[in-house]
Amino acid sequence: MTMLQNIYLIIMLLNIFLAITVIFLERRNASSTWAWLMVLFFIPVLGFIMYLVLGQKVRKRQLNKLLGDNQRILEDTLEKQRVDLLEHRLLPADSELSEYQDMIYMNLITSYALYTSNNSIEIFTEGNQKFDALIADIDAAQHHIHLVYYIVRDDALGRKLVGALTKKAAQGVEVRFLYDHIGSSNLPRRFFGELREAGGMEAAFFPSRIPYLNLKINYRNHRKLAIIDGKAGYIGGFNIGDEYLGLNKHFGEWRDTHLKVTGGAVLQMQAQFLMDWNLASSGRINLSEAYFPVVPFVGGKIGMQLVASGPDTEYQEIKNAYIKMIYSAKETIRLQTPYFVPDESLMTALRIAALSGVKVCIMLPSKPDHFFVYWATHSYLGELLKSGVHVYLYEKGFLHAKTLVVDGKIASVGTANLDIRSFKLNFEMNAFIYDYETATRLINIFEEDVLHSRTLTQEDYDQRPLFNRFKESISRLLSPIL
Repeated sequence: MTMLQNIYLIIMLLNIFLAITVIFLERRNASSTWAWLMVLFFIPVLGFIMYLVLGQKVRKRQLNKLLGDNQRILEDTLEKQRVDLLEHRLLPADSELSEYQDMIYMNLITSYALYTSNNSIEIFTEGNQKFDALIADIDAAQHHIHLVYYIVRDDALGRKLVGALTKKAAQGVEVRFLYDHIGSSNLPRRFFGELREAGGMEAAFFPSRIPYLNLKINYRNHRKLAIIDGKAGYIGGFNIGDEYLGLNKHFGEWRDTHLKVTGGAVLQMQAQFLMDWNLASSGRINLSEAYFPVVPFVGGKIGMQLVASGPDTEYQEIKNAYIKMIYSAKETIRLQTPYFVPDESLMTALRIAALSGVKVCIMLPSKPDHFFVYWATHSYLGELLKSGVHVYLYEKGFLHAKTLVVDGKIASVGTANLDIRSFKLNFEMNAFIYDYETATRLINIFEEDVLHSRTLTQEDYDQRPLFNRFKESISRLLSPIL
């Protein structure tokens, strides 16, 4: 045999070995298995490399060991709430929303999501407003500032924010900044130099131990949280960069949704940050009452749960909560997401809702920022249009909001896109809100966005070019691993 034949034989044997691993040992779901088999057999060498980098599963046993006792911080309170829910002693702030007790219970036992009813919410849909408010809270901080962001840019906004943090660190305030190593891959180490010199700390989540090779590249911390003194918390879709202020010419105006929360729900954000930080940093945080201050009742009456999910959890908690909301709908469902790559369970829930007479409205951006994800998204729209779902394509800029509102009663705002990656691979967190007024405000925002959107009809979809259909088909086959 020639040398080329020997190399080819070795590659084929490696592919067969990997195929056996995917099918028999890792026990992936069927769609993910077929997607990886296609990659392995149709692009043997590159497929092998892709599998080594993208196909590795995160080891839950290792994560649980690193998390240690932090995950059990609130166990006593969780058990008390569980019993109260079963015995109908814990009701939403508005008793008319008691029909969602089963959803509150599910989130509680699967995601350690405490229910609090003493919250106030401020909604931001524009970047300047959100970051002005955040920097004002940073300037007023007395004890600690905790931030975790997926993307951090070394640009005007990034430097402004780190400048504010550096000032507070120099004053003796504890400052911790956690960023995702892949999402912020272009961030130079000098970016945090002055913050470190002032006493602040930064950490990268799942960094590359070998240059240009990260075996955990698939498992990213996609959360965007800021906690100030354990009293105010921010959660939503805005990352840190000038494009989130609408300064990127390609995207134009950036349309996102972010919340500022005050009240008991902030402590859930804090607990999640502590777990994320202790997972990523060698400078572990020792638990202290200073991070979990008693939150007085200050007039807030909004019921909330903060639900986290990721490859370290047993269930796809945010996806399950979405499905629970969709199946509970009697009148309307309004959904906004930049990426729509659902699995069959979500597709079935949306189709059943629409076929049951519920008005289902989905809003997506009209312009792409990720080629394969964009075309995979469009491959699913035809099925929904046939079921009677209303599809809007936002045209005023780039839509990055991740919101779901059902019947004008309950809502979700957070970091998770409606795609397989967010539900299975990324570390995410969403706020689930049980409040008429907040749901109504989010509906009004949605309807305002409709004025800047184009309605996608069945006729439009059927007349799309043949080449577009080809791109959709290829992208959809790869959707389980996008």
